[in-house]
Amino acid sequence: YSDLLLTLCCTLGPADLNQPAPGDKDKQGKSWCPDCVKAEPVVRGQLSHLPEGSVFIYCQVGERAYWKDPKNDFKETLKLTGVPTLLRYGTPQKLVEEECFKADLVKMMFTED
Repeated sequence: YSDLLLTLCCTLGPADLNQPAPGDKDKQGKSWCPDCVKAEPVVRGQLSHLPEGSVFIYCQVGERAYWKDPKNDFKETLKLTGVPTLLRYGTPQKLVEEECFKADLVKMMFTED
């Protein structure tokens, strides 16, 4: 996954890449993360506010046991502290956990530099 992120960032530039990090989903499409389930429709409802040419990447952090490992790639490389996280890669801009429930904050993340 890090090669993909590096390729996208080099191609698009950091301000163009918005990436949410929800928990993994099971075969029925259900996430182990109740906050991710709550945030997903809020985030998806604001996608129309992304600037033209932006890329939105939906990235799952894996199963709960992997997420809880303090050495997992998401915590070490992207410095994630909770899920869901909506971040603008390459910038300090991010929304974490309950912040992702608020449509106005998500819209602001998508529309402001």
